[in-house]
Amino acid sequence: MAAFPLLVLVAAGAAIAGLARRTPVPPPLVLVTAGLLGSFLPGIPDYTLDPDIVLPLVLPPLLHLAALDSSYLGLRANVRPVALLSVGYVLFATAAVGWVAYTVVPGMPLTVALVLGAVVAPPDAVAATAVARRIGLPHRIVTILKGESLFNDATAITAYRVALAAAVGEGVSWGEGLAEFALAAGGGVGIGLLLMVPLHWLRTRLRDPLLLNTLSLLTPFFAYGVAESVHASGVLAVVVVGLYFGHRAWQVDFATRLQEAAVWKMIAFILESSVFLVIGLQLTVVLRGLGGYAPGEAAWYAVVVFVAVVASRFLWVYPATYLPLLRGPGGRPPWTHPFAVSWAGMRGVVSLAIAFSVPETVHGGGAFPARNLLLFLAFTTVIGTLVVQGVTLPPLIRRLKLPSHDPQQLLLAEAEAQNAASEAAQQRLDELLADPRNALPRPLEERLRTVLERRRNAVWERLGGVNELTGESVDETYRRLSREVIAAERDVFVRMRDEGRLDDEMLRLLLRRLDLEEAAAHGEELAG
Repeated sequence: MAAFPLLVLVAAGAAIAGLARRTPVPPPLVLVTAGLLGSFLPGIPDYTLDPDIVLPLVLPPLLHLAALDSSYLGLRANVRPVALLSVGYVLFATAAVGWVAYTVVPGMPLTVALVLGAVVAPPDAVAATAVARRIGLPHRIVTILKGESLFNDATAITAYRVALAAAVGEGVSWGEGLAEFALAAGGGVGIGLLLMVPLHWLRTRLRDPLLLNTLSLLTPFFAYGVAESVHASGVLAVVVVGLYFGHRAWQVDFATRLQEAAVWKMIAFILESSVFLVIGLQLTVVLRGLGGYAPGEAAWYAVVVFVAVVASRFLWVYPATYLPLLRGPGGRPPWTHPFAVSWAGMRGVVSLAIAFSVPETVHGGGAFPARNLLLFLAFTTVIGTLVVQGVTLPPLIRRLKLPSHDPQQLLLAEAEAQNAASEAAQQRLDELLADPRNALPRPLEERLRTVLERRRNAVWERLGGVNELTGESVDETYRRLSREVIAAERDVFVRMRDEGRLDDEMLRLLLRRLDLEEAAAHGEELAG
């Protein structure tokens, strides 16, 4: 892909995603729709998804960021449903969708149908969680969906490799397929476990935030490359390392955490916006390659495969939810929970990238059977799940009336945690100030105590009443006023620079101090 079209793609994706964030529609859906419409515009170049770029260069950072943002403790508490979805469901969907395609499409070999099943089996790591966060699904459901999307790509890629080997004539047996799956899964997890400790040790020893962020950026590519070089799952290696980094993030210094969060948010925004835009732009590429299939015939196959993908998830999720629960009614979730999990199965870029990696020939030089149709069905399934399920999921969740977290309860938990931490900090400060070596002038000592008291009271103030004139809580008013005061100081510094009373180097130093003070005062807004 030439440099200029790539820059245009990134810029267009960022602009569309930025506009989408101002609407109630999840950005992935807006980007995909824009891509579909843009694919028909004259002069738009072909943005073909290259699996040699997507799998080793786009997938690792997205998975790493998703793992950093996941809860290891939450995943451990939900290991059964996550495993049933990320492994069991993917294999079930591969078989079920493959059998449907084999039955409906005349002349499609069973092995090729299973390749299609493996391609469309894994829900996307980005789409489901992006929509889930936007519509406020219950925390446990979001945890399960995120956990599934972290691990299911490894299962799907392995199933795809086994089915593809059979389709091209390599004669893979069931035993060999299971052995390859065990090697990929066990090897990926093992390499992740081997890498996570020394890489994190480096993170805690390096003191230069720039070096630390460079290490953070290289980590997912390094873990993926090492695992894939020994035919293990690079996906699982990346996820294991990312989960460990996220769980131990508190051991890294604050400057690194601030920079790392900003850098990864930017990378995720660019990659996600570009990827979903490219998905839509595949339409003309796929249609041109459809070949001898009539439009009506191909559309019928697409509808059947889409229905099979959606139905297979319901057929798996409900039994997997209720059959293992050999306990009283109190332990059974309401029917609405598995319904939401079933409907939140959007597919994404991994399915398309795997589909485009299907070779054009088999062993012996013959053409790969129904390859063009396979690409078309993978594309329509991805688009269908993103658009149909993505658009209908928010009103469906509202209709199901799923319980969500009570904001007051969340604030109360935050306030209790902050109060306990502030008490410990106050005790430690008293101990330090009792030592003559730590003597401070009275104003500085009072400043330390005021900062502690401010942190202790901030959350409790948000639980309290609001200003009748402005509708703000005390904490919101404080943050607004502090922003105005800091802005006044900043204006003075800039004016003094413009008048020649400060040089630029001193201005940057003073502005950075104000920036850090503003970041401390508005940490909650920045975190959001």
